[in-house]
Amino acid sequence: MDTGPLQVSYRILVNAPASELYPILANPHRHHEVDGSATVQYAKTGPDRLAVGDEFSVAMRKFGFPYTMTLVVTAADENELVEWKHPGGHRWRWRFEDQGDWSTVVTETFDYSWTRHVVARGYELTRRPQDNANGIQASLTRLAAQYL
Repeated sequence: MDTGPLQVSYRILVNAPASELYPILANPHRHHEVDGSATVQYAKTGPDRLAVGDEFSVAMRKFGFPYTMTLVVTAADENELVEWKHPGGHRWRWRFEDQGDWSTVVTETFDYSWTRHVVARGYELTRRPQDNANGIQASLTRLAAQYL
């Protein structure tokens, strides 16, 4: 779906209310349950429920190399939105639109419009938007599969 320049977003209908889905993504200790990129291992630090300004760190692995990523929460609206900022400047956003019938449209976004131009260009040259699009689709599929 088109959410704007320098953003990659996909959405899916999940057979669960937003009040059941939001706690999964607002808890960094559960992110590995839905991660479709196969990079998120487990949260090393952070609260069980994210709020704006919270920092949390996550053990990651990419191309066989382990590393730790520290992220800062930039938005957290109960059952509607949770977003965090990466050290590179981009943001990851999860939006929940409760449909009122025990289903929710969930949208995940990789938003690199917050980065400096040179960083955004570097992301594009290294195919980060395309790689992240694949990860987003897999994450949404994993989340929805938990509620089939």
